Amino acid sequence: MIKNAEFLQYLHSIMRLFERSGEGFCEKYGLTQIESNILMFLHNNPGRDTAKDIVEIRMLPKANVSKAVESLMQKGLLHRTHDNDDRRRIHLSLSESALRMMPELDELRDQFVVQLFNDFSAEEKVKFFDMNERIARNVIEGLERN
Repeated sequence: MIKNAEFLQYLHSIMRLFERSGEGFCEKYGLTQIESNILMFLHNNPGRDTAKDIVEIRMLPKANVSKAVESLMQKGLLHRTHDNDDRRRIHLSLSESALRMMPELDELRDQFVVQLFNDFSAEEKVKFFDMNERIARNVIEGLERN
């Protein structure tokens, strides 16, 4: 049975591998890791397009997200649009320049996934994702109780 500390270490190692997989992309475009993460998040999560969404779902510090969004705006990679119903709510969208980067980010994500599941059979992958969904439901239920 895996110990809690080992499990947390595995999760941390996965995040380090994910960050390393994007280092070349970040260097090429002069981006920080969090800026790259925000671009990828907005690309992969239509309808989840506010800084609040990024903070809540990616569990990133609000101040870091604000700073990165501002930097991406200055670099011409993001646009802001006020919500029609609530002017305080600001939607973020990728600029044309950022959209041209997305195939490269998609390729990096795909390579990362291939690395993670390198020696898994198709059946094992299905089982893994099923168990992962169940864990996610358990987490949500646990958070709702507390």
